[in-house]
Amino acid sequence: MKPKFQLRYWNHVNGWLLVLPAVFMISLFTHYPIVSNMFHSLFSMGTATRPTTFIGLENYIYLMDDDIFWKVLSNNLIYSMCTVPISIAIALGMALLINRNIKGRSLVRMSFFTPTVLPMIAVANIWLFFYTPEYGLFDQVFAVFGGDSHNWLGNPKTSLFCLIVMVIWKESGFFMVFYLAALQQLSPELKEAGLVEGSGKWYYFRRVTFPLLMPTTLFVTVNAVVNSFKLVDHLIIMTKGGPDNASSLLLYYIYENAFSFWDTSYAATLTVILVFILAIITIIQFAVVEKRVHYQ
Repeated sequence: MKPKFQLRYWNHVNGWLLVLPAVFMISLFTHYPIVSNMFHSLFSMGTATRPTTFIGLENYIYLMDDDIFWKVLSNNLIYSMCTVPISIAIALGMALLINRNIKGRSLVRMSFFTPTVLPMIAVANIWLFFYTPEYGLFDQVFAVFGGDSHNWLGNPKTSLFCLIVMVIWKESGFFMVFYLAALQQLSPELKEAGLVEGSGKWYYFRRVTFPLLMPTTLFVTVNAVVNSFKLVDHLIIMTKGGPDNASSLLLYYIYENAFSFWDTSYAATLTVILVFILAIITIIQFAVVEKRVHYQ
């Protein structure tokens, strides 16, 4: 009896020792920053002559009356609702296309995936050229058909949607890789059985293929949502949140407060709100999509 107890004990200890490095790193770089950030949000902004003081929830009260925050948050919600479903739909469509035996399949795969491996700064500069008034690619194309020049990034009505188009172009190829890997894991016997039963392509996709891809869809959706709340690089290069905060997003607003206005306490408050929003969205995603993940 005693040797069995000792064996279970040491197995338990060895298990904890194996996960200890991961637990330490996650605690150090994830959990501790979140707790420290929440604590820092309860203090005022300090200066060289005025130290920080405990102010409780005043930063959160000020945030409720901050018109720029609500503008930025609405921009981010629009940005997320456009980029996430469209990127996933395009990624699935591209994966279905290149999973078939088509001519030049390797070249098509490479062309779909190329935007993903390009550096963010390079992508921002490429699309900055596309959107340049008069000389940019889009205005040159429109000029051929008699269209007028348009300041795409300088117009509050179009600046945010210009960013949305660029991000969809860049991220779709990344999500496509996961769908392609999932499609290649599906048994060909399922398709043969579907053909024997006389099911059409759309019916087979809707009733068999897509349900089996739900674990991948859940994974891709969570990543897409997180990515939609962490865009900074492109904004710095292309619009800097302008004009009049029309293209500013929540993480960029945090960056501005922390490193342009040096209001680290308010930036910490905004960060707490960002983490809270992502946590709520992720919980909802798992609660809703998890029910459809396991298809039997």
